[in-house]
Amino acid sequence: MAKHRLTSTPKTHYLARIILGTSIALAGGIAAGPAALADTLDHAPVSAQNPEVQTSKTTLQTEAERLPKVTAQQVLDLAARQIGVSENAQGGGTKFQSWYMSTERAKETTARDGGRIRDYANAPWCAMFVSWVGEHAGIRPTVGWDAYTVTHAKWFKEHDHWGTTPKPGAVVYFDWQGSKDLDGIDHVGFVKKDNGDGTITTIEGNTGNGKVEQRVRPTSQVVGYGYPVYSG
Repeated sequence: MAKHRLTSTPKTHYLARIILGTSIALAGGIAAGPAALADTLDHAPVSAQNPEVQTSKTTLQTEAERLPKVTAQQVLDLAARQIGVSENAQGGGTKFQSWYMSTERAKETTARDGGRIRDYANAPWCAMFVSWVGEHAGIRPTVGWDAYTVTHAKWFKEHDHWGTTPKPGAVVYFDWQGSKDLDGIDHVGFVKKDNGDGTITTIEGNTGNGKVEQRVRPTSQVVGYGYPVYSG
């Protein structure tokens, strides 16, 4: 399995790093752009409402009060409808990357980390997938948005929505080496189910096959979980 993460090297570059393992298996590309964003819940994206919410000190519970009432199952259903979406031979071409590049957040993260917005076009997209799902479910302010897994995880922790329990709909962060260090995070997805046997069922983008897939992962590789605010 490829070990991948989006690295954060301030003011020098913002490129994909592929470490320790085989290259990601590649599949055919998909259409990007507005037509590719049709598979959403019945909520408009919330980017334009508050593009600065990622750095807000407002509690996530307070943010949730102004958002649509969305359950964890609705978010998982939306994520599951993306299963099979595949990157192209360059590691890009997904609607998740295309969407992220169009957001105000992309401007903020390139200013933070260096590089150019177009570098996201072929960058590892697991965090962009999670961010896209949160946006198109209408609850991005409590799911967060970033292209860098480490920063996304730290955002949950800073907002006191971080823990070690694999709840359905939680955002799960992995370190393939098994550390519990947030700075070692390699990958991110959604928890679908705690299987009760030391594994969890997940829905993830940018898997080792370069797709959105449902996977079963050992909890020994989990660094922790971020908890969006769900209704019910």
